[in-house]
Amino acid sequence: MSKVFTIMEGLENMGALRTGGQGSVYKGRRIGPILSAVKLLPTPIADESLDDKNYRKFVSEVEKLKKVNQVPNPNVVKILSWGITESGSLPFIEMEFIEGPDLCELLSESHEKIFSIKETIKLGDQLAGALAHCHKVGVKHGDIKSNNIKLNIQTGNYVLLDFGLSIMSDEERRSSMRHAGAIEFMAPEQNEGQILFQTDIYSFGVVLFELLAGSVPFPLHDNGETARNTVMIAHMESPVPDLLTLRKENLPKNWTAAQQQHEMQVPAWLLNIIYKCLEKKPHNRYANGVYLQDAIVENSVSAGNTDNNMVVLKTENETLQTKLIQLQEAALFVQKSTITVPRSLFNGGIVLIIILVVLSVYALSSKKVVYQPSPQATAAYVPFMFRYTPPPSTTAINHTKDSIAKARKVKAWAANVKKRKPKKKKFLGLF
Repeated sequence: MSKVFTIMEGLENMGALRTGGQGSVYKGRRIGPILSAVKLLPTPIADESLDDKNYRKFVSEVEKLKKVNQVPNPNVVKILSWGITESGSLPFIEMEFIEGPDLCELLSESHEKIFSIKETIKLGDQLAGALAHCHKVGVKHGDIKSNNIKLNIQTGNYVLLDFGLSIMSDEERRSSMRHAGAIEFMAPEQNEGQILFQTDIYSFGVVLFELLAGSVPFPLHDNGETARNTVMIAHMESPVPDLLTLRKENLPKNWTAAQQQHEMQVPAWLLNIIYKCLEKKPHNRYANGVYLQDAIVENSVSAGNTDNNMVVLKTENETLQTKLIQLQEAALFVQKSTITVPRSLFNGGIVLIIILVVLSVYALSSKKVVYQPSPQATAAYVPFMFRYTPPPSTTAINHTKDSIAKARKVKAWAANVKKRKPKKKKFLGLF
């Protein structure tokens, strides 16, 4: 690619990324494969000396800007170098090149016109963290808008870019904003060329409003002077439109009814933060990025029971109710083939059985059984040793004598048989 002009030795100009009233951004390449983004400011510096007012202002603001990177932050672009171009004597700052789309591209026709609530909260948290990081070291960005926030496809983080406006002189800044600035994102006080910490807060509110509503509060319909003045006056005087109404109008048609209903439940705390950021008077907004970040963190952590979660619970409840109805319908034919017993009667029977069992066990365990003869049985009872036995009769005595005599005869006959020796038989008369 041919060079447009030389930036500096060892830094190759690879062509313009975008141009505007605040200057142009070029894609640069250092010696080797390292890519960077170079911000060129529009006003040349005649003399690289502290005697030159513009140069002195530029160096002062760059020194402030360098403090931003003393502590790395994943949501703030890194400043690599700064200087004056070899041709044209234009001041520049060199930043890391972030690979990925900016918010303008993510909201273009090929994508959804609005962000989901979850992704909006993620971006709001990260952008507020970036502002808090910058404001702590006294750096005001001054030019927060959709195309100055990029999604880093390597890390998944949103990154705040382009601190060019913060290093301009007051006159340069005033002229730039009046004729070429993104008027839709400018705070009312910027009409007078002021940049406050609360100015960044206002622009933050415009960005989040755009993500949720699908449109900035006061859109610019053309770039003519009349249209720009109309928008600027609206920022100063007109009430902020209803965000939820615009969001409902811009919901993607390909979303399901359930998804649309869910995405309309924007948490009240998030709406309150956005409207507070969009207050007309600076002192009614958050004082700086630190207070803004604290508000987001506090509300997002303590809002475990917010509207959004209520929608989730409601959806889960509806799903369970549907499943219950399906199970009941599937069991109808089983219920028809069985005898229906009222639940109250069934429960009563079980309770009665339990009571009877308990009483029986208690009765058996608590009562000892001891046998006691009745008075009649006691009177009739006589010990064995004192019982009267009558003498045997004559007939019984004679019967006994006959039995003894017979027994003696049988005994004598048996003895006789035992004494006899058996005779041997002769075999065939020979033996």
